[in-house]
Amino acid sequence: MPSGYIIFVLHAHLPYVRRPEYEEFLEERWLFEGMFETYIPLLKMFKRLENDGVNFRLTMSITPPLMEMLTTKDLMDKFERHMKRLIELVKKEVERTAQEDPRKHKTAQYYLKDFQETLEVFYSYDRNMLNGFKEYMEKGKLDILTCNATHGYLPLMEIHPYAVKAQVKIGVDTYKKYMGVKPRGIWLAECAYYPGLDKILAEYGLEYFFVDSHGFWYADERPHYGVYRPVVTPNDVFVFARDPESSELVWSADAGYPGDGRYREFYRDIGFDREYEYIKPYIDKSGVRINTGIKYHKITDKSVPLSDKDYYDIDEALQAVKEHASDFISKKLSQTHNLKSLFNGVEPVIVAPFDAELFGHWWYEGVYFLEEFFRNVTGTKLRVATAGEIVDRLETVQIVTPAASSWGANGYNEVWLNGKTDWIYPHQHEFEERMREVAQNVDESNELMVRLAKQLARELLLLQSSDWAFIITTGTSVNYAVDRIKEHAQRFFELYDMYKSGNIDEKKLSYYEWIDGIFPDVDYKVYAI
Repeated sequence: MPSGYIIFVLHAHLPYVRRPEYEEFLEERWLFEGMFETYIPLLKMFKRLENDGVNFRLTMSITPPLMEMLTTKDLMDKFERHMKRLIELVKKEVERTAQEDPRKHKTAQYYLKDFQETLEVFYSYDRNMLNGFKEYMEKGKLDILTCNATHGYLPLMEIHPYAVKAQVKIGVDTYKKYMGVKPRGIWLAECAYYPGLDKILAEYGLEYFFVDSHGFWYADERPHYGVYRPVVTPNDVFVFARDPESSELVWSADAGYPGDGRYREFYRDIGFDREYEYIKPYIDKSGVRINTGIKYHKITDKSVPLSDKDYYDIDEALQAVKEHASDFISKKLSQTHNLKSLFNGVEPVIVAPFDAELFGHWWYEGVYFLEEFFRNVTGTKLRVATAGEIVDRLETVQIVTPAASSWGANGYNEVWLNGKTDWIYPHQHEFEERMREVAQNVDESNELMVRLAKQLARELLLLQSSDWAFIITTGTSVNYAVDRIKEHAQRFFELYDMYKSGNIDEKKLSYYEWIDGIFPDVDYKVYAI
């Protein structure tokens, strides 16, 4: 009998950034980094495990904006060019480091092989990474979740239920479009929940979702098994809660595995280290130095300044991965054994959710950690499972209404609603009301007016993205986030004025359809519900 079950949940999300009018656009690199450092390495891991007959199960959300970007031709053309330039650069680095230091040379050779394999995998799936994830979903290895449409922060839309419904329905529609089936589960953006949201999820056929730990700790009724078994809401939707112990071990750079001195240092990159004229063709066209993904240094020690970091060694790092995967399994076995005893023989369910980009992008060795975990957990009393598999085997479940909550600092909205971001929401609510007005009154026989309504919906959805408030709160790329909010607001106003006047500038509408072309088949009528 197993001591318990563990569900690894990876939340793969990036905000919708696509500027087809530019040959290169700095923030589009967020997608390219996610692809070559996280998404493609995950697919490579799946293939290695499958080839070796290793049983693995992973629950993973792929958000609608990410699905849209991964299937957009101009973005994939740019990614292909990006990887070819990166390979050109790393070939130069292989030659150069041969004259500098054997440790750097070894790492450069490793990068060259890795980047070349990345491009091969990209081509093997016809330049569409969703094909790879869908393949492993169909094989029963992946439980792929949807997410609300543009990662909007739903508790701050509660005042307008139709706006919440639009976010959920369009997320479900996008999943069906790309995955070919209806989603069973959803990852709510920022793990953000409010009581009553489950009714909307049930309305669109969603069976389960996830909350942070305090969603259970402060629920209307304390769950009998704490965060270690799912519950069901009054509207018959199952809920899983995060295990804080697992999160700290894997996520924390201070107390967790990623802070080990043998791992790669994220903040030291040749984009900043190499002389300007040499690196100029491989950084942003504006001349701004940026990360290239080629890094030669390890964390060493947190007290050591960046300039004094020691050289990275992939073999040394992979040894650390083995140690940490073994330690994690040992701790989870002990945890589940103790919980099962406490629960009188009922197996606990450990839920370990993370941003997917932690693995590979932020913690370079993270994908290898997952691989070692799956390889070594086999044969132990700890069983890996997907969320869907757990739901299917549940027999008796406690009915609970989780507390309003989110993940992020202090767990209740403040990362997204604070003195830096509170200006956003009065405008957002006004746009939601105007969108409802349009949706209720559009003459569907007027093709141009229908196009206008769809574009209004796109601009509103893009403005609602929780990413902008998160960026502003954390102080990274603040100007870009503010500009995006203002940009979508301005376009919404222009389009709404066209609606009110009946005088539609088709040239401008076509331009906005081109540059903000997310969700080509967006259902604007959901706002009229």
